[in-house]
Amino acid sequence: MPTHAQRTPLQQTLAAVRKEVHSRCVVCGAWNTRGLHLDFGVMSDGSVQADFDCADLLEGYPHTLHGGIIASLLDGAMTNCLFAHGLVAVTAELTIRFLRPVVTNQAATVRARLQGSRRTLHRLGAELRQNGQLMATATGKFMNGRHASLPAPTR
Repeated sequence: MPTHAQRTPLQQTLAAVRKEVHSRCVVCGAWNTRGLHLDFGVMSDGSVQADFDCADLLEGYPHTLHGGIIASLLDGAMTNCLFAHGLVAVTAELTIRFLRPVVTNQAATVRARLQGSRRTLHRLGAELRQNGQLMATATGKFMNGRHASLPAPTR
């Protein structure tokens, strides 16, 4: 969790919801042994933020983080932002702008904010920064969904 995040009711809600419905997530799940294990903290403005090491095993082109990983980081940040606000929803639409190549083996920060909600639809924005530069942005629409109503995983 970022050092400037606070242990607030939103942080407690985030941890509880993530544990209940998202423990095996490839981005933030504690129980996914092959996952990225991002630890999102809730910031004072209600956004969430996590740091990521951009390991070279996740590169696409040489020394460049794979675009699918960037998409997963941005989507995961928005999902965790919803959790912090006590909402469980699934991605309905995700739009990403790749602004600069994200360099591997250099830390990056991903952050997401809730921009608005209407009944069962939520709008969020996210960004990925590296060395102070904006590298990618995303907007997403998420639809309410209870984890119990989602299809059971097949093995």
